[in-house]
This record gives sequence, structure tokens and C-alpha cells, in this order.
Amino acid sequence: MSARPMRQVKVWDGWVRLVHWSIPLLLGLSWWSVQAGRMELHYLSGYTVLTLVLFRIGWGVIGSDTARFSHFLRSPLAALRHLRELGRRELEPEIGHNPAGGWMVLVLLLLLLAQPLTGLFADSGYGDYGPLAKRVSSETSDWLTGLHHRNFNLILAAASLHVLAVTAYALLKGQNLVWPMLTGRKTLPAATEPPRLGSPWRAAVLLGAAALLVYGISRLG
Repeated sequence: MSARPMRQVKVWDGWVRLVHWSIPLLLGLSWWSVQAGRMELHYLSGYTVLTLVLFRIGWGVIGSDTARFSHFLRSPLAALRHLRELGRRELEPEIGHNPAGGWMVLVLLLLLLAQPLTGLFADSGYGDYGPLAKRVSSETSDWLTGLHHRNFNLILAAASLHVLAVTAYALLKGQNLVWPMLTGRKTLPAATEPPRLGSPWRAAVLLGAAALLVYGISRLG
């Protein structure tokens, strides 16, 4: 019996891939800038992360099919059932995120959103503070500063779990999840209907709006 015909399908738009690969670099820059005492660079990196996360959340509502939360968020039971089948070396029917991966995306976005938001109110105690730190009580600022530090460790833990899952897919299921996120294309059955990709103009406007919002917040301090 002949093998099922396959073809390359565009599943990830460039906007999703921009956010996916830019944020790890920015998080590394944020960590390094603190260690090096380059706080202005740290703030700039944080503002950029906040801009990208706000854009990604908005793109999850009005963007490409595979970017939309309604497309990949399933019930927790569906995610558990999917994890039980992790050892099966068979092609998955999902075009974008699988049920378990969808929840990981949501967790990472929430953690990534919390990091710059708490940073807006953070005060190092050495003359460096976020633009909104002086608009709340010192107790609230101290609490959010501590949360800002602890949340970074949660991001590292979630990111490590994400990398572990990608590695498991490669070893147990023989599926490379990295290459599609690099190229935007995934090998799928020839009969697969390609997902609808969002308008580049809509994405550009959304990204610009997120950048303006974050810029406005940064000028409050």
C-alpha cells in the first residue's frame, strides 16, 4: 500500500514566529542587563517584551487561525488525553498547537505578561524604579518587586518544561516542532486545508497600537 501523499503547508505566520523567537532573546538581555547594571537597557527590553506579549494576546483574538486561542485551547481533559498518547509514533492531526501545547502557550503568555507588568511598579531601592513605582505605596511596590523576581524563575521553569516537551516529541514521536516554527511550514497530508493567515496590515496596526500603549505607560514615570 502506497504511503499517504504529503505536502508542505504554511501554518505559522511571521508574526507568531517573531514573538516566539524574540522573547527568549529579550529575556536573556533583561537578565544580563540587570547583572551588568545596565538598567536603562533593562527597561527597554522589558517594554519590548510587554509590547510583544500584548500584541500576541491581541493576535490570539483577531489573527491567523493557528494563532487564535479559540483554535488551539481545548479542555484540560483533552490535553491530558493527548499527553497519554505521547509515545505513539503517528502523525498528529493538529495543524497548529496540540491540546497540551495550547495550554503551555497560555501559561507562558500569562507569566510573560506578569513579568513586565510587575516591573512597571518595581523599585530596586538603589534609585532604579519602574514608571509606576511611585504611584503606589512603598509596601505595594516592594511586594510587586519581589513578585517580579520570583516570576522570572517561574518563566524559566515553564520554558524548561516547554523545551523538554519539544525534545520528547522529537524522540518519542519523531516529530520536529522547531523547524516549522523557524520556517512557518509543516509537512501534512496533501488533503489538509491550509489555515487562514491574518492580514499583515492588521498585524502591523495591532503591533503599533501595543507599542504606543507601552510607550505611553513608560512616560508616566
